[in-house]
Amino acid sequence: MASARPLIGISADRRMVGAHPFHMVGEKYARAVLDAADAAPVMIPALAEELRFDELLQRLDGLVFTGSPSNVEPHRYQGPPSAPGTLHDPARDATTLPLIRRAVEAGVPVFGICRGFQEMNVAFGGTLHQKLHEVPGHLDHRDDETQPLEVQYGPAHEVTLEPGGVLRGFASGERIRVNSLHNQGIERLGDELVVEARAPDGVIEAFRVRAARRFALAVQWHPEWQVMKNPFSRALFAAFGQASRERALSR
Repeated sequence: MASARPLIGISADRRMVGAHPFHMVGEKYARAVLDAADAAPVMIPALAEELRFDELLQRLDGLVFTGSPSNVEPHRYQGPPSAPGTLHDPARDATTLPLIRRAVEAGVPVFGICRGFQEMNVAFGGTLHQKLHEVPGHLDHRDDETQPLEVQYGPAHEVTLEPGGVLRGFASGERIRVNSLHNQGIERLGDELVVEARAPDGVIEAFRVRAARRFALAVQWHPEWQVMKNPFSRALFAAFGQASRERALSR
């Protein structure tokens, strides 16, 4: 009998659809977990402490913290107030920020993507630029939402992979091309985090948790997009899936 696939929790957004709150996960994340990590995806609703984090982590083999149109609320990292009209998701913040730290401490593999990357930085005490394109010396890392998805998620710039890093082991050289669809970016890197990749303007594009027992890594770009067509992205999800299988076997 084939062994069961690892169970991967995927963080959900809380959004209003009409008058009703819904908890939502983008299909592209679930497909990447299913196809590239060879794991079973399950949604983690944004219900904060009611989820009983420690009990939840006993049942999961890995966690993906996804991208989202919303931004982490700035009071979470002692930042200035957001501009009027900025989309926030306080229910998600109250769920993901404490869950990230507990997952890493429990040895549960963690993979952060875009907003999830920013959440991991904040969870470890880091801060964010809310409008990276307004910071002198930085590129405009936003996508053009008037373009088709294939253009929005197409390669936008190179990142340089740090020598000896986890990501460097998945690449054939020291640079790869990635997409870029973010307004925010790291201002100060969180404690216990180690840079894995930088954009040409010096912006941190990937990091890992230094003392994590298992896979604990985050990227600012979107490797889940058409993951099976990108060898680097596929290798990244496969490594996360393998760490999750090892977690499952240890239980």
